[in-house]
Amino acid sequence: MRDPDLSAVPLFPLPGVVLFPRAVLPLHIFEDRYRAMTADALAGDRLVAMALLKEGWEKSYYGKPAIEPAVCVGKIISHEKLPDGKYNFLLQGTTRAAVVKELPIELPYRLAELRRIEIVEASEENLSYWRQRLFGLFAAGPLASMAVGKQFRNMIASGWECVDLADMAAFTFLDDIRLKQSLLAEPDVLSRVTRTVEALEQMAATLPKVMSIARNVDPSLN
Repeated sequence: MRDPDLSAVPLFPLPGVVLFPRAVLPLHIFEDRYRAMTADALAGDRLVAMALLKEGWEKSYYGKPAIEPAVCVGKIISHEKLPDGKYNFLLQGTTRAAVVKELPIELPYRLAELRRIEIVEASEENLSYWRQRLFGLFAAGPLASMAVGKQFRNMIASGWECVDLADMAAFTFLDDIRLKQSLLAEPDVLSRVTRTVEALEQMAATLPKVMSIARNVDPSLN
């Protein structure tokens, strides 16, 4: 797929959501401004940039609250328009980007000029150690026992590149939204993969204890 034009991309700022390249995010669009955004995107190149709202966004949500400068550009790959004018669509991440400036255009939603984040690449050979550690996480243990663990084993076996596996694992499993945003913004592939695998290993180490506590909670106390 050709590189998208990033000269004027709609921004969709949300709290608690970080999209990564190749990941697919289901979205339900109900606010009038984002219905307009969706209609315009569908009539054009179908691009939308997911942006993470900075802390304190609640004070100005309906204005222009501050966003993190690193965003993920996504492409709408399927959609449905509901009878009441709302939309459901699937947005697949394509590109790490940074906001250059927001455009002073009279629209109900925000539009920005973006630039691609220049990536410091790493070869699969240099990432082979981390690929093996990723494989170990999904070959046995709590992550392997999850239904999605089998999907990741299949992705590894089918030859997905390590950097893509790490992005998908960060999107799927990590809960720390600030960590996810930091990983999205990280241009160095080796650093990004390293940090992702280490975070997954830490999470996997705590899961058995969390699951044990959950099993021992008396439901009558809820």
